[in-house]
Amino acid sequence: MERCFLRRDPRELFAVSTARWIVGLTGGIGSGKSAASDRFGEHGAAIVDTDLIARQLTAPGGAALPAIRSVFGDAVIAADGALDRDAMRARVFAKPDERQRLEAILHPMIRAESDRQCAEADAPYVVLVVPLLIESGTYRQRCQRIAVVDCDEAVQVARVMKRSGLPPAQVEAIMAAQLPRADRLAAADDVIDNSGDLDHLHQQVDALHQRYLGLACA
Repeated sequence: MERCFLRRDPRELFAVSTARWIVGLTGGIGSGKSAASDRFGEHGAAIVDTDLIARQLTAPGGAALPAIRSVFGDAVIAADGALDRDAMRARVFAKPDERQRLEAILHPMIRAESDRQCAEADAPYVVLVVPLLIESGTYRQRCQRIAVVDCDEAVQVARVMKRSGLPPAQVEAIMAAQLPRADRLAAADDVIDNSGDLDHLHQQVDALHQRYLGLACA
C-alpha cells in the first residue's frame, strides 16, 4: 500500500510505492514538452524522457546502433558513429515502411529503459515524457494522468524552424504525421497552454505539481 511521508523539506509530500504514480506528458513537436518537464523536475518530480532515451540509444556506441546499421546500412550512420538523424528522417518520411522498421528496433528498447527508470525513481511522482503517448496504448496504460502541452500550430512551426533550421514544409510534414491537435486535447486530463511566455508556462506547471503531489499520496 502506498504511504506518504515528509522527507527533508517539510513542505513536500513524498509518495513511496512499489507502483509509481506516473503522469504522462505529451504534446506535438515544438509545443514545449521539454520546458514543461524541466519545470516539473525543478519541483522534484522524476523525469523519464523517451526522446532522451532514444538519443542515448543512437549516440556513438549506443545499444541500438548495431541493429540499425544491420537493417539500414552505413548510409544512416554519421562520421562520429552516431545515428545520422537527418538522413534517417529523410528516409522514413520518404518511405513509411522504413519508419516501421526503425520503430521495431527502437521502441522495445525505449520501453524497457523507461520502465526501468520509472521503477527506480526516488521521487513523489514520475513525469513520463512521450511524444506518441496517446497513440501508444502501452505507455498510456502506465499513466494515472495525462497532461498535454498545447499551443497554436503556427507557433509550433515557428519554434521548430528556429531551433532546427528545418523548412516550413518539412516541419508541417512532421506535424501531419503526428496525432491531430484536437485528438491530443480530447485525451488530456490536464492541458498546459504554452502559447504565452515561460512565466505563463511555469505558473501552470507549478499549480499542477501541487495537485499531483496530493493525488500521488491519495
